Amino acid sequence: MANDASTVFDVVILGGGSGGYAAALRAAQLGLQVALIEKGKLGGTCLHNGCIPTKALLHAAEVADQTRESAGFGVKATFEGIDINGVHAYKDGVISGLYKGLQGLVASRKITYVSGEGRLSSPTTVDVNGERYTGRHIVLATGSVPKSLPGLAIDGDRVISSDHALTLDRVPNSVIVLGGGVIGVEFASVWKSFGAEVTIIEALPHLAPLEDENSSKLLERAFRKRGIKFELGARFSGVEYTATGVRASLENGKQVEAELMLVAVGRGPVSQGLGYEEAGVATDRGYVLVDEYMQTNVPTISAVGDLVPTLQLAHVGFAEGILVAERLAGLKVVPIDYDGVPRVTYCHPEVASVGITEAKAKELYGADKVVTAKFNLAGNGKSKILKTAGEIKLVQVKDGAVVGVHMVGDRMGEQVGEAQLIYNWEALPSEVAQLIHAHPTQSEALGEAHLALAGKPLHNHD
Repeated sequence: MANDASTVFDVVILGGGSGGYAAALRAAQLGLQVALIEKGKLGGTCLHNGCIPTKALLHAAEVADQTRESAGFGVKATFEGIDINGVHAYKDGVISGLYKGLQGLVASRKITYVSGEGRLSSPTTVDVNGERYTGRHIVLATGSVPKSLPGLAIDGDRVISSDHALTLDRVPNSVIVLGGGVIGVEFASVWKSFGAEVTIIEALPHLAPLEDENSSKLLERAFRKRGIKFELGARFSGVEYTATGVRASLENGKQVEAELMLVAVGRGPVSQGLGYEEAGVATDRGYVLVDEYMQTNVPTISAVGDLVPTLQLAHVGFAEGILVAERLAGLKVVPIDYDGVPRVTYCHPEVASVGITEAKAKELYGADKVVTAKFNLAGNGKSKILKTAGEIKLVQVKDGAVVGVHMVGDRMGEQVGEAQLIYNWEALPSEVAQLIHAHPTQSEALGEAHLALAGKPLHNHD
């Protein structure tokens, strides 16, 4: 394949998801000539098969719950059911608007956008549609796809992935959710609100197992109250078809039957057959290995997003893409502190956190050096108005900074912005306690937790 002047760039980016397009936008902003190659739709998983559509479904689920519960607020309303076509129209409208905006943004930055399946052909070239695009630097951003377990076939009919779940043409009567992590609990929450019977199967001892154990227990309590069933510490052993759906078997001998089974055991990197190994790029279990500056072992190649073994979050992809673009433009960059990344699970109630768990803090600093404080949302006026329950928990190094903020309750994802400033700026509880939070807001709960940790609690007991 021959190059011409129009196919030589400063940066060629393979993949137009969160990490790839963020790198493209920032690199172009810094004056670099950029080619962005994407085989699907610009925006990738987050916009089309992940963050945005799932959160739209979760909001529709919230509206359904509020309609059912409206009498508790003195509002007369009748819940007549879920119009799944209407839900999809709403969801797709949100996606469409963001998609058009993103396309316009990429065009405005004079980025060369190439639609097609690209393949790395050397440390400085990518082949797509019979053309060869050469870059002074290559950025790999090919993302991830839903994973399964060995021997478990996803047929798209009775055993489905999150991709299938997003376009399901009905509300199932009953669902087994295999996996109690972020994807699993979010879909479990949606389907329960839509009227399905839901059972989660999780091999680890808790739902949301990467969160602080206190948050996991609060979520489990809330799900129990909502009628969402779960089997914890239960390893899946197999699934078979029944006359009306599927039957899942567990290693402990239990069986669960339902109309559908969602496989939500995580997402795996898209790296096979794309020329990475032939170009000498080091990988591990399919993930491309990078240093703290997102540089691979090949000097001309960087990698970002779900393709690398960091947190699989769109906002992490954005940050990694920006870091690479700025490094290639010659700016001084600072490695990402992944503990300082806000994490939100958008089920009902929401789980949000930043920093490290109490268990991790004790491991790092010693049990006698770790102090915690909790503030129950029952003592927060706005949370009472919203009729949400939950808690904010702080983890502090004794006489030092707050190193973990863990929150459970409706709308807690909206509080995590302040929480990440507290963690990343290494704030002392006494410093946060001096700040005045508006009343009545849920943000007050975060302030109250710091008042407690500073030894001067207001609306909670000593």
